[in-house]
Amino acid sequence: MLNNKSILITGGTGSFGKAFTRYVLENYDPKKIIIYSRDEFKQFIMQNEFKEHADKLRFFIGDVRDKERLTRAFEGVDYVIHAAALKQVPACEYNPAEAIKTNINGAQNVIDAALDTGVKKVVALSTDKAVNPVNLYGGTKLVSDKLFIAANAYAGSKDVCFSIVRYGNVAGSRGSVIPFFHNIIKNGGTELPITDYRMTRFWISLRQGVELVIKALEEAKGGETFISKIPSFKITDLAQAMLPGCKMPEVGIREGEKLHEIMVTVEDSMTTYEYDKHYIVYPQMVWSAHRKCTPTGKKVPEGFSYSSGNNTEWLSVEQIKELLKDVDLEK
Repeated sequence: MLNNKSILITGGTGSFGKAFTRYVLENYDPKKIIIYSRDEFKQFIMQNEFKEHADKLRFFIGDVRDKERLTRAFEGVDYVIHAAALKQVPACEYNPAEAIKTNINGAQNVIDAALDTGVKKVVALSTDKAVNPVNLYGGTKLVSDKLFIAANAYAGSKDVCFSIVRYGNVAGSRGSVIPFFHNIIKNGGTELPITDYRMTRFWISLRQGVELVIKALEEAKGGETFISKIPSFKITDLAQAMLPGCKMPEVGIREGEKLHEIMVTVEDSMTTYEYDKHYIVYPQMVWSAHRKCTPTGKKVPEGFSYSSGNNTEWLSVEQIKELLKDVDLEK
């Protein structure tokens, strides 16, 4: 599917962009992969990491806030993966206008540029925080999701579709709990603070996130939200897996933080279907006959919801220990 195709990744120097680039180069023969981002130093580092694939990679300096630059970058591109966003919850709370410019206005710019340049498919990365948002970051990503779904209504007869992939914090990602605990342990700490003993999270690896995006590229007709079936874990179990026998003082939940990661709400369940390894939330609107999504999975029951707190698959302390061996904590 990706052989001889041109692919562009916004925010491509991040953890996802690097993992996606590596996966595609290992499994396909793309015409080129364009890394679109605004930090030239990160691009320099990534160029060195992938120097054996220099003939396949292109590096564009640009910001998703700049529609003109996006339009130039999208020329001749088949597939766009939109990963660029301001993601840190406290930073978005303190700089709300900046979060809106990147996460909402930037999303609209990506949509407009794709519609104007002949891009075939756009997959936008979402987050659990966009579901029933309690912070500005989640609010901006909810709007972004709605924009990408509605973009299918503006495609008309153009051969382009927009879809979404949703997951929570990737295991070991910057600013998440695993590197936070790791730094405490590395510096000789003997206690791991827990914001709330009831807190749970999903476990998803970078590779699983990449594979879900590939599935969306392969299957999306327009407007779907793809969600992986993944196990949950208790934060207290994570602490015991990383520092067995440690004390775990409860320090109180932080502003904008949720007890559980929510992926599918009861309201979304009306158009949600279950598949072997994932769920798909289908759009409620049908824009044209050739964009109609025909579910082949199993309709979830009335009142269904999917969160890290009501999951049916849970990781034990020993299973978490095994999974941690594959998490790069020194990056």
